[in-house]
Amino acid sequence: MSGYAVIIEQGETSFGAYVPELPGLGVAGGSVEEVERLIREAIPLHVESLRAHGDPVPAPSTVAALVVPAPSALTSNASDA
Repeated sequence: MSGYAVIIEQGETSFGAYVPELPGLGVAGGSVEEVERLIREAIPLHVESLRAHGDPVPAPSTVAALVVPAPSALTSNASDA
């Protein structure tokens, strides 16, 4: 693993991002680009804080994949299955 997996979620009025392996680390912003920038800045600071407090720093281990459903799956009724 070369880096931490980041989860980005869209809320009603903003976006949020967090790192599953780094509990307590989360950011929010007005766009995907903003939360990507903020989480990139926050990860090293969070790791530095963990080390400063003598807490373990989890190694990256989560594997993330973007799974996109087929267009027909988006439009079919569940009752059709």
